[in-house]
Amino acid sequence: MNTSELIPKTIAFVKEKLNDAEGGHDWFHIERVYKNALLIAKDTDCDHTIVELGALLHDIADSKFHNGDETIGPKTARVFLEAQNVSEDIILHVVNIIENISYKGGNFEKKFSSVELDVVQDADRLDAIGAIGIARAFNYGGFKNRALYNPEIAPVTNMTKEEYKKNNAPTINHFYEKLLLLKDKMNTTKGKQIAEERHRYMETFLAQFYAEWEGVK
Repeated sequence: MNTSELIPKTIAFVKEKLNDAEGGHDWFHIERVYKNALLIAKDTDCDHTIVELGALLHDIADSKFHNGDETIGPKTARVFLEAQNVSEDIILHVVNIIENISYKGGNFEKKFSSVELDVVQDADRLDAIGAIGIARAFNYGGFKNRALYNPEIAPVTNMTKEEYKKNNAPTINHFYEKLLLLKDKMNTTKGKQIAEERHRYMETFLAQFYAEWEGVK
């Protein structure tokens, strides 16, 4: 395995696979998570190769766009990495990151843990909050033809994994069902620091949103 060639090849592979992906889960999402992961990894004692591969391949086949099938992503990553002659221990680690990274309603018990997973998970969660997180939430809500907001539909903050996957509530509810909860679920010191500012930005946005909704300002 030639690491200097592996990362560029992985980037090219991911770009091709996600060429027509929904705007919040496309190559640019991967690129942002990759950059976040590199930033966090600089302050963390971890295997940078595994972090880079995990960040680049974590959403190679998001189950939301494959009828809920959570096996496609790990399988796709494994086939690609095996073709690059990557060692089995690295492949298994990357596959475990892909299988355990998602939020899934917040009640998902991880069956694997590593510093590298912590880094990539924080990097992915950072892209779900702040200004980018707001943009992604409404982009996906539009993609699914969901309402912006409905005061009569209250958020459900304690869903099972299956309830979370089937949830079709207005986009504003998603802030309370996931986005505002992520700050306290960060793993790394650097991730927690960055999340604080992005969390405050979302709170400011929501205050402005409700004021505009009610015609207050």
